[in-house]
Amino acid sequence: MKLVLTYIFGTLILLPMTAFIISFFLFRKYLKKQADSSFSLAADITTFFLFFSVTLSIATLWNSTISIVAVVISILIAMLMTYKEWKRKKEIKVFPLLRRIWRMQFLYLIFIYTIVWIVGIIQSIIFFIT
Repeated sequence: MKLVLTYIFGTLILLPMTAFIISFFLFRKYLKKQADSSFSLAADITTFFLFFSVTLSIATLWNSTISIVAVVISILIAMLMTYKEWKRKKEIKVFPLLRRIWRMQFLYLIFIYTIVWIVGIIQSIIFFIT
């Protein structure tokens, strides 16, 4: 059982888009065809897996750990968004702000994930050609 869970979580971390697709269809089925909320909830779940996937992909491709850099960038995004919210409204509502920060993390991580995979594929093609 422990081995099965290890394989499942390993696959979800290696390919976080599978987590997105599975959770999207599960939420869509159980939330009675509410596509907007299903997409948002699937993105929220996938963000967790993306954080580990990006750091592990970079560590595998270039033998460097960027976990601290990823955490610092995430904190900077949160600080910037909190500052913007404070300038726009003097009273900050915490849970909506945290939801926006988490979804901005999703966008940031999906962008980095895509770039890392494209660069990795190009590096592999160049390695096999030469």
